[in-house]
Amino acid sequence: MKPYRCIIADDNELDRLTLTHYLSHFPEIEILGTFENPLEALNFIQNEKPDIIFLDVDMPGMNGLELRKKVSEIPICIFQTDHPEFALESFELETLDYLLKPYSFERFSQTIERINEYMEIRTKAAEFESQNEKTSFFIKDGHKKVKINVDEILYLNALQNYTTLVTPTEKQYVLSTLGNLLNEEHFQNFIRIHKSYAVQKKHIKSLESKEITLVNNTKIPVGRSYAENLEKLIP
Repeated sequence: MKPYRCIIADDNELDRLTLTHYLSHFPEIEILGTFENPLEALNFIQNEKPDIIFLDVDMPGMNGLELRKKVSEIPICIFQTDHPEFALESFELETLDYLLKPYSFERFSQTIERINEYMEIRTKAAEFESQNEKTSFFIKDGHKKVKINVDEILYLNALQNYTTLVTPTEKQYVLSTLGNLLNEEHFQNFIRIHKSYAVQKKHIKSLESKEITLVNNTKIPVGRSYAENLEKLIP
């Protein structure tokens, strides 16, 4: 496994040296650079895209909170400071940990454990999404996102600017026309058989000239102008 790449930005030399010494005990983390000047750190981060940034909060020219806002794409941010009053604001910036100076090696070891746990979860999630990117996707349902497995969808039903995704157990609605949806990669296995319906061949139980019966016994009409698509459904 490649080591996680990090940078340190802190205007206090002793604090930079202490953090560098602590990190030397953890071979899974590689230090790309240490910076006294936050503007130099910003330029380096934008070019190198490290995995982890260790930031002091109180630095001249640009404080650590401002720096974090400019590089929010970096997965892990650890703040180290002697100002506890900034803790709440820091966690609003996707902070993994907040170290109050001076901190012990034991306390820093807990931070490393958090980093390793987070990166392990992140790696597994990326692998899962990569394996399932063509068979599943997320749609917004109110204030949450619901994962939809394309293989489970029995048919699609057009409702003006919306399309209903019907599975054996539920219905979900997406803000997209049926035509646009069928042009997306996830829906290449669907065949339109009516101006308002598209089905997957794998879920068809039987078919006739004017009607298709699905495995759950739902009957879907075949539109006159889409009758030729039935040929695609016949082995």
